[in-house]
Amino acid sequence: MAPIAKSPYRLAPTEMKELKKQLDELLEKCFIRPSSSPWGAPFLFFMKKDGSMRMCIYYSEQNKVTIKNKYPLLRIDDLFDQLLGAFHFSKVDLRSGYHQLKVQENFLPKTAFHTRYGHYEYTVMPFGLTNASAAFMDIMNQRCKPYLDKFIMVFIYDVLIYSKTPKDHAKHFRTLLELLRHEKLYTKFSKCEF
Repeated sequence: MAPIAKSPYRLAPTEMKELKKQLDELLEKCFIRPSSSPWGAPFLFFMKKDGSMRMCIYYSEQNKVTIKNKYPLLRIDDLFDQLLGAFHFSKVDLRSGYHQLKVQENFLPKTAFHTRYGHYEYTVMPFGLTNASAAFMDIMNQRCKPYLDKFIMVFIYDVLIYSKTPKDHAKHFRTLLELLRHEKLYTKFSKCEF
């Protein structure tokens, strides 16, 4: 298959400043690196609820030619059935969930994107790829497998802990935190609900 490359979109002056800032942050965190890939997607900025801008790579053309991962999302009624009898709940949000997963070296060129400041590719899972949610959920379910259907439920990058008693809940919560630490997965406590 021939690589797909699209030119970058025009940006407003405020977006140019934001682009430079976000590229510097992504480079500093080693989430992206300079690329010579023949692939390249454009990007857009979206306004977040707090008024800040999120850079989103527009992978629509790449997604059209990607074989879809048919990882099944759980049925909502099955999820509710698991919660029967539970009275204590906590939701843990994984900080920049996708960015906690490394992309295999042979797939890095397909994550490439064009900017005015250069051509880059992701070293971690970017938002916008058609299989990102399925891949992330599959990995999270593998890592949480010993506790699924007992006191943990995973839905994309949120983890729900459910328990019948406060004592059990404290124990379950500690178990999850130990698991996350062992797996080197990080939470965004400001988005967690206890």
